Amino acid sequence: MNITKNTLKIITALFLFFFTVGLVAQSEVNYSIADTPWEAGFGNHRAVVEVPEKAEAIKLDFNWRRHDKNPEDRRLLIINAKTGDTIPNVHRLTINNETCKLVFGPVEKGTYYFYYLPFKPDNDWGYYRYDYLKKENSPSEQWIVENKLEQLKKTKKLPKAICKEIQARTDFDSYYPMEVTATKQEQHQLENSTSSNYIAIAEDRKYPIKMREHLPLKWIKDGKTHQFEGTAQKHEYYAFQLGIYAFKTNLENVSLEFQDLKYLNNNTIPASAFTCFNTHGVDPYGTPFTKQVDINKGKVQPLWVGVDIPKSAQSGTYKGHVTIKVDNQPDKTIEIILHVSEETIADRGDNEPWRHSRLRWLNSTIGLDSEPTKPYAPITLIEENKLDLYGKQVTLNEYGLPSAINVWGTEILKKPIRYSIEGETVEATNKKSTNLDKGVVEKTVSAYSKNFDIQTTNTSEFDGHLSYKIKLVAKQDGQLDNFKLEIPFQSNIAEYMMGMGLPGTKVPEKHKAKWKGPHDSFWVGNTYGGLHVELRGGDYHGPLLNLYKPEPPKSWHNGGKGGFSIEKGTNETTATIYTGQRKFRKGETLVFELAFLITPVKQIDTKSQFVNRYYHNGLDPMPKDDEITDGVKIVNLHHASKYNPYINYPFIATKEMKSFVDQLHDKDLKVKIYYTIRELSNYTTEIWALRSLGNEILGTGKGGGYPWLREHLVADYRPQWYSPLENGIDASIVNAPGDSRWYNYYLEGLAWLVKKIEIDGLYLDDVSYDRRILKRMRKILDRIKPGCMMDLHSNTGFSKGPATQYTEFFPYLDKLWFGESFKYDEMPPENWLVEVSGIPFGHMGDMLHAGGNPWRGMVYGMTVRYPWFTEGVSCDPRQIWKVWDSFGIEDARMIGYWDKRPVINTNNPDVKATAYIKEGKLLVAVASWAKEPVSVKLNIDWDAVGLNKSQVKMIAPKIEKFQPNKHFFIDEAIKIDPTKGWLLVIE
Repeated sequence: MNITKNTLKIITALFLFFFTVGLVAQSEVNYSIADTPWEAGFGNHRAVVEVPEKAEAIKLDFNWRRHDKNPEDRRLLIINAKTGDTIPNVHRLTINNETCKLVFGPVEKGTYYFYYLPFKPDNDWGYYRYDYLKKENSPSEQWIVENKLEQLKKTKKLPKAICKEIQARTDFDSYYPMEVTATKQEQHQLENSTSSNYIAIAEDRKYPIKMREHLPLKWIKDGKTHQFEGTAQKHEYYAFQLGIYAFKTNLENVSLEFQDLKYLNNNTIPASAFTCFNTHGVDPYGTPFTKQVDINKGKVQPLWVGVDIPKSAQSGTYKGHVTIKVDNQPDKTIEIILHVSEETIADRGDNEPWRHSRLRWLNSTIGLDSEPTKPYAPITLIEENKLDLYGKQVTLNEYGLPSAINVWGTEILKKPIRYSIEGETVEATNKKSTNLDKGVVEKTVSAYSKNFDIQTTNTSEFDGHLSYKIKLVAKQDGQLDNFKLEIPFQSNIAEYMMGMGLPGTKVPEKHKAKWKGPHDSFWVGNTYGGLHVELRGGDYHGPLLNLYKPEPPKSWHNGGKGGFSIEKGTNETTATIYTGQRKFRKGETLVFELAFLITPVKQIDTKSQFVNRYYHNGLDPMPKDDEITDGVKIVNLHHASKYNPYINYPFIATKEMKSFVDQLHDKDLKVKIYYTIRELSNYTTEIWALRSLGNEILGTGKGGGYPWLREHLVADYRPQWYSPLENGIDASIVNAPGDSRWYNYYLEGLAWLVKKIEIDGLYLDDVSYDRRILKRMRKILDRIKPGCMMDLHSNTGFSKGPATQYTEFFPYLDKLWFGESFKYDEMPPENWLVEVSGIPFGHMGDMLHAGGNPWRGMVYGMTVRYPWFTEGVSCDPRQIWKVWDSFGIEDARMIGYWDKRPVINTNNPDVKATAYIKEGKLLVAVASWAKEPVSVKLNIDWDAVGLNKSQVKMIAPKIEKFQPNKHFFIDEAIKIDPTKGWLLVIE
């Protein structure tokens, strides 16, 4: 028989490979989980070491097979299991990721625990502040000399301790089996067993591929395979993995080509039932895409595959294959054997996260349609260029821009909105097109100037959102001196503004701003009408949180030349956005993108504000019966509680959450949960599948943070929120900025939570997605469980003006909670009205920081949430709630100082008043913004409130920590201290 050199080489490699596998089996260390977790500070891993005899010094030599960084920098702590005594002397011989060789002593015969990753615990929530413990002290010089340890060869004669097993503190901490690394020798033997430039290994979903730069020992022990075999149930979305190890060269454009799986009598699972999530997907806006997968030399890349098993599939064994294709490399084939059982699985397998069936959620299009959400209605076309958007009428001019915006009878604009090119006349053409759907109208118009062809595309939506793209195409080389967008407001509407560097304030006579920080948007208006304007560009349209700092749109920014100005006149107030000078080349295209939102987005529901009172207690989310009797109607279930332990991943403690929801439903309360998207818990079941997608979903960073992250993720992540739990630590990492398929997963997760857990909505705490995602969320909630609610919380220090940043969310929210870091006692009334109350936008809100200011809050119909605790202040609005209930405020008509025809005011402009009117009685909230104590008289329009001045009395009911019981004469001057006020009943 002739044996070629290549054949001999392969035979030799196989011999060496199986010989290595044999060595692995002979020297294998057992891996286990501790029966009871040891003290956290000792670290998440330890070796259990047996010492056979008493000795002054004993040698330990074993492969601990680690993939974390810098094992040589960690403290080595060896403790007598029986006595708890710490061994004083540890002499390091070799410490690296593969092996640990050291001498320690003195020792007695028995068991020792060797902790090699001890750290300082942090029992406070927020951000992990500490680190691993520094290296242990050097061993005693006398001990070194007495045991002759300065001579390496002498250590060979020492007695040997045996590593019996490696233990993890908990199952979640364990490295076994997919993070127990192969040694370099074992890895080389595997590489030498093939003539290919890469190795492909099929792996079960139960063992997610976790390491990027190391091979798991499991693959060495199993032997490489060209076959995947698994068992699925009917109607299951079945997931598995293919691991690609590029050990000789970089691999470019890795893809998978699936074949039908076949069974007897031509039964098939078609190739179209397969999806590789790494190479194909659907973005959050319904657009399919393809991703190129490249693998650098020395790296391991998991490819996650899902197969949609039909409900009608015949049980049996289906066979086929998948072909791995790589540019400039031979194809590889992996055989697939899939046993389909008789059982039909419930809910596609989604009720059991370990199955990874939810990966298909990444490509979901749930809620992606143009149907209006409640309370909005389909758009009607009154005339060719006149739209009705839920009673708001928008007229578009020949350039496609609004020439009139009428909000329930109030006209916002003084003149049409216009763009201009400085030094050129713009002429409209007759080229235009219109597409009308129930909830969307798309319109395109064309224009031209001397140097540019111009196309304006407008999308008007049912909620009053108008988005624009104005595209300029240069006809020739030249210069653009300035591009301007001018918005001329009615001055009687342009009372207040926020954004472009200003907090909620009165519109100044003049103001200019440049692109600095989160100045991408502004709002101008009052409680009867207004316009929010956002200047856009690029892919990210969400709020400019401090975690995500996208560059300003290049078209508007123009290298810092662009800016904003507003000037207030007697009848017209004009906001101008300008770009400054720039040069153009012939054929060059520039797009100016912007969006308008007409406000108020809807009519204020004061009854909901006064009836739906929140219980919001992160530490103890279960209200007591007496608290419910006092008026609690809605419970916000925060994360880091036993009912919702893991941040933004409420799919593990589902039994606990369901029990909580059921208990409160039995008491006629609603439950909303904390569930958002900015960061993601390290307990996320699919975290390794998400990590296989590169930084599409999980953000990049320098690593660090809580030890679990360093030990498992190792690198390429950014640590975020950290919460100690009853049985562990929830250590999150930041999601990637911008759009990602995690939005689709998040939305399907919301649908699942409403259906399965029966939650009543969401509490949103600073999110990064934009209004399009919130619109999908609103549709999901309304369609599955009408009556669900969403409220949004933000922090002025965090979002740099949350009302400005989140205005586009307002059509889909039920309530605002903008209050963290707010300095209520320092904020002027216009700041309260615009940035806290929500009233100009058709909303109402609650106070937060340090209990808010209860007197000023009542002017805007606000209290704090019970019993939220901030800045050392416990918030308890129940005494005010009792006054509400006694008066019947939920059925009252609210008229504030901001209204065109207020029914009450004071003789001091620094003291504001709001009236709550019912038949035969009146509740008046009065609060002072004066810097000194003042005495004021109330001016009441008695006819408007329906009361006879001569027949009424005025009483201040006793409210603990708010006001004493006191009777006033109607015309009596009322004394008010700075930042304080009164709540008065007149009847």
